[in-house]
Order: sequence, then structure tokens, then C-alpha cells
Amino acid sequence: MRLLDKVSIITGAGTGIGQATAIKFAQEGAKVIVVDVNEENMEETVSKITDLGGEALAFRVDVTNKQQITEMVDAVMKKYTRIDVLVNNAGIIDDAQLYKMTDEQFDKVIDVNLKGTYNTTRALVDIMKSQNSGVILNASSIVGVYGNFGQTNYAATKFGVIGMTKTWAKELGRDGIRSNAVCPGFIATSILAPMPDKVIKAMEAKVPLGRLGKPEELANVYAFLASDEASYVNGAVIEVSGGVVV
Repeated sequence: MRLLDKVSIITGAGTGIGQATAIKFAQEGAKVIVVDVNEENMEETVSKITDLGGEALAFRVDVTNKQQITEMVDAVMKKYTRIDVLVNNAGIIDDAQLYKMTDEQFDKVIDVNLKGTYNTTRALVDIMKSQNSGVILNASSIVGVYGNFGQTNYAATKFGVIGMTKTWAKELGRDGIRSNAVCPGFIATSILAPMPDKVIKAMEAKVPLGRLGKPEELANVYAFLASDEASYVNGAVIEVSGGVVV
């Protein structure tokens, strides 16, 4: 088990990539802290983990709410006395072309995807520094590398996440803390459910591997990066996209 007894907080762990990552971490022996805004979804994740014999706790946390984050971190520390891994996976989309985008759309996505990543990491970085160890894993996107039509706000957040990741790698490396970013491509999650089949087929056609990715394929990368096998991987931005370029 690559993550045996590592206390791991995963935001946005109620569905999709976050849920797959939480389950994978549990299978690798981690004590998983399932964080989400949807109580039903996060309880489903915890149930799946416990059914597999793993250990998990659920916390309803909005990553834009610093008080909720602090209360969650305090509760985790009270129970486990340490935090080994943070996966900043929580994120939203609210797409529109620039000339149609409202300030509300822009601000909402910035607040969750970018500031939420900052808020959660800021709340526990001192803990990792005191331990002289820790892993911070941030969910970016291929949109954060190449940009994408109709996603000014989302692209801005995912570019920003990469910038923070590289900065934290430089600032925190000497404290034994590694920071890396993962950039998913087109992944088959519930977010695609409303899309017409022809749109899905068009997405698949853009991918050199000829298919959408699976959440579990992202989870495998996160598990590697969280483990000691990746002990010299710091400041990396890893695309998990089947080779697609938006």
C-alpha cells in the first residue's frame, strides 16, 4: 500500500475524479478526508470506501468559506494529529464567450477554483511546515495550458493554479513539502451527461487515443504523486489527456 496511514484531504470528493481519487487513496491505505458541498454525494463516497474496508470521514465544506475550512482542518488534526496530503480538486464551470460573460460568472469561478485552492492550502500549510513533510496536489486542466473557447473564467483559474503550484514548489520544497499540478483532458464524468452524443463523439475524435479518459486514470496519477515513489517530483504539471491539445 503506497499511501499507508497517510492522512489525506480531498476536496470535491463527492463525485467524478474526486470520488475516484478518494477511493484509490483508501485502497492504497490512506485515511481519507472526504470534503464536498453536497452531503449526499460525500456520504456516498464514504460509504464506498468503508465497504472496501477503508477509513474515511466526511466534512461538508465550501472552499470559499474560510471558517468552514478551518473547522475541518481543526477536526482532522484533533483526530489524527497530522495532515500528509491535500488534493485541491473542488472546481466548477460557468462558461460563456467573453462578450457574453457576466461579472457574476467570472467571480464565481475564480472564487471556487482559484481562491478556493488558495484558501484550503493556506489553512494547513503551517501544519505541513511544522511536520517538515507534506504533499499538495492541485487540479488544473489542459485548458490551463492551452486555453479554450468560451472559458475565459475557467482558463484563468487553471492557469493561476499552475502558477501557484510552481510558486509553492519553490517556497515550500525546503520544508519537505512537494507541490504538483495535474491537468485532466476530456474525462468521462457526470458533468458530460447533458451533452448530446454527437458532442461527445467530437470530443473523442480530438483525442489521439480515441476515447475519453476515466476518473480512475486521474486517480492513479494522484496516488503516485502523493506517494513516496514521487519523492523527487516537485513543481511538475502533468497532463493526463490522452494527448489532446484543445
